[in-house]
Amino acid sequence: MFRNNETDAAIRSAESDGKQRAKLHDKQSERDYRDLRIDKVGVRGMRFPIQVRDKARSLQNTIATIGMYVDLPKEFKGTHMSRFIEVLHAHGSVVHVENITDILYAMQEKLRAATAHLEMEFPFFLVKKAPVSGRESVMDYTARFEATARGKEIDFVLTVQTPVTTLCPCSKAIARHGAHNQRGIVTVQIRSRRAIWIEDLISVIESSASSELYSLLKRQDEKAVTERAYENPVFVEDLVRNVALKLNTHPDVTWYKVEAENYESIHNHNAYASIENG
Repeated sequence: MFRNNETDAAIRSAESDGKQRAKLHDKQSERDYRDLRIDKVGVRGMRFPIQVRDKARSLQNTIATIGMYVDLPKEFKGTHMSRFIEVLHAHGSVVHVENITDILYAMQEKLRAATAHLEMEFPFFLVKKAPVSGRESVMDYTARFEATARGKEIDFVLTVQTPVTTLCPCSKAIARHGAHNQRGIVTVQIRSRRAIWIEDLISVIESSASSELYSLLKRQDEKAVTERAYENPVFVEDLVRNVALKLNTHPDVTWYKVEAENYESIHNHNAYASIENG
């Protein structure tokens, strides 16, 4: 067979690459003798495009900050971090949230793990109309999916963070003019028998506060929002109880945790309350 210098060089290069690969040691697969199992090991802080369904537009494109983890048996020194990224990219350049279960199972298989965890936190956007002028604006909220596969069993927790306005009942009761109010953040985590729309959870939260928030308000809208809050004062305790009462009546919610934090306008500290059920 005829071979030229370029062919010989290519053969030598391939042989060298093969030898080099053969020399690479798999340090992660070495045995560990400390006899300690690790519950979660993996990667976090990855930003990746995702698509999530919404009630208005069917699909919403956004960016998620992602964490991926598996358990590590006590006999293994480390996990293979690159395999997490391979699993994520194997599902395309955009992750569809309907694929969460598939991603978890793929992590279990590729990393030979009994349990797999996937976290996705992302901004979720709603178009809202101002209460009087009807002017439209976009409001952003924070949503989070936390999913765990133990064998074939899937545990899924939806978290939604929603900003609201609260007006202090005590301030209204004792002041001759006005009452102090503040912006608060309500964080609701739920487990449910079937999927619940993020928008519906936002609605539960906003309807439990003194008033909901808007990105765009004209003067007549500002007047309406201010008066609505004044007519509906709530403590931080009222806020979490109001949300909890609504979740208690939801037929699909099996567990919830409600947290509220008010960024006080006349104190140098925040007010906080939490309630959990299920």
